[in-house]
Amino acid sequence: MPKTPVMQAVVDVLRSEGVDIAYGCPGAAILPLYKALEEDGGIRHLIVRHEEGAAHMADGWARTTGGVGVAIGTSGPAGTNMITGLYTAHADSVPILCITGQAASSKLHQEAFQAVDIVEIAKPVTKWAVQVREAAQAPWIFREAFRTARSGRPGPVLIDLPIDVQQELIEWDASIDAPLPIAPVEPHLPRVERALDLLLAAERPLLLAGGGVILAGAHAELTELAELLQVPVQATLMGKGAMDEDHPLYAGMTGVQTSQRYGNASFLESDLVLALGARFGDRHTGRLDVYREGRTFVHVDIEPTQIGKVFGPDLGIVSDTRLFLRAIIDLARARGAGRPAGTWVARVRELKATLTRREDFDDVPIKAPRVYKEINEFYSADTYFVTAIGLYQIWGGQHQKAPKPRHYQVCGQAGPLGWEIPAAIGVKTALAASEPDAEVVGIVGDYSFQFLVEELAVAAQYDVPFVLIMLNNEYLGLIRMAQDHGGYDMKYEVDLHYDEYGTDNVKIMEAYGCAGTRVAEPDGIRPALEWARKEAARTSRPVLVEIMIEREADTANGVRIDRIREYEPVP
Repeated sequence: MPKTPVMQAVVDVLRSEGVDIAYGCPGAAILPLYKALEEDGGIRHLIVRHEEGAAHMADGWARTTGGVGVAIGTSGPAGTNMITGLYTAHADSVPILCITGQAASSKLHQEAFQAVDIVEIAKPVTKWAVQVREAAQAPWIFREAFRTARSGRPGPVLIDLPIDVQQELIEWDASIDAPLPIAPVEPHLPRVERALDLLLAAERPLLLAGGGVILAGAHAELTELAELLQVPVQATLMGKGAMDEDHPLYAGMTGVQTSQRYGNASFLESDLVLALGARFGDRHTGRLDVYREGRTFVHVDIEPTQIGKVFGPDLGIVSDTRLFLRAIIDLARARGAGRPAGTWVARVRELKATLTRREDFDDVPIKAPRVYKEINEFYSADTYFVTAIGLYQIWGGQHQKAPKPRHYQVCGQAGPLGWEIPAAIGVKTALAASEPDAEVVGIVGDYSFQFLVEELAVAAQYDVPFVLIMLNNEYLGLIRMAQDHGGYDMKYEVDLHYDEYGTDNVKIMEAYGCAGTRVAEPDGIRPALEWARKEAARTSRPVLVEIMIEREADTANGVRIDRIREYEPVP
């Protein structure tokens, strides 16, 4: 077998695992890998301005494609800069691979320059973190890393490469190599039968679609089961897009923040919840005694240790959500269990039609719900959205529609500020071959925008167009609301306002060779979105629409789903 540079073998593995792009920043300790990437030429590379941005770009790519996104950095601070990205992917079950360079093996105990034990640092926020110590192991460790990232509950992995290991030759023949198999997680049939019995016996059942439905590609099966048994469907924040929100059986979102009034009301009237790939996050459940009272819970999850983590369900089922849904559908059809819509479906539709929130505000300063009304009306169902953490995430959960899976990307559990710009780059580059004309839109806050704003340079350099819609209240709005209404009675160090508007975000865009415009009145939103679409297409670069909203607006919220405080008049 021929001798091959070990990093060429690694590049062979990356390509065969479906990697067509990597995001990273070269440094001395990772140059052998970069040399192999250059000589191979089969993987595109974008040079980032911060390694956290690389991890978030890989995250956006993975959420869009379902594959394993790749981020690369050198030794020391490159790896520590990736930790937030690894945590974000770990929290949201996103498969990414972070590759770090490392000092020579013989120097690791001598406090060599930029030598840090990144494996131990990364272990709490990865499925697997490992250092390659023998060159001959490298391609096999990479194969196992991809299998680990994809199998079971997906998630991130980190591989650390000492410089001396990267420089070795190994015996390798890519022509006889292939990805490692991943065993499907199929449901135990007696538990499927019990779940169907419970579902059919319930008078007011709900299906709850978590992020696991989207990860498993189970949206079609979800709709099929709902229509077969006429069971209304709700989604968690991570499950948003699992069912078209205009579908007659869609029953909204339950939660203490990202929820609809009709969603909470429907949930409170239900008597059984079949949760599919949902982790029962605290912003969804609120107080557990209220959330659980009077309801039977069936919890389906691919990860066994997720079942019972928040509370013990009446029935737990370990399974891939798509395989479970296929099994229960087939069982229901075999029993002839299809049924017409009944009084429960009619009740849910009544709640959906009546328990709404206003969006048709003409106020100046602009009210945020009006922004989402314009977004829903302007963009098509094929648009890809990314959004992160803040009041705008809550408004988005409450008001923005998500008709398709993998088209509404949100960092749910970790909530890192700055995620949107690099994630949008990841999403847009993921679509380069399959949907080159797809629109990508990042919805940002004025504070989050500046956390990784330098990644605009990446988009400008590599001609990656997308639109950023900024809701600017010149505040740390979510924290101001928590201080103001959370029992602290203060507004301390959350005000970002200075001069006339504070930071000139349009000029920041221009400094990176991009474009932007500011909107102060509601009638200006639609023309600004039309301009931004054309400008992004014309320049192949990001474009900002900065919308000045009222400074101290509050989102509907609470600590229990039966007592949500509304800050705006409701219809």
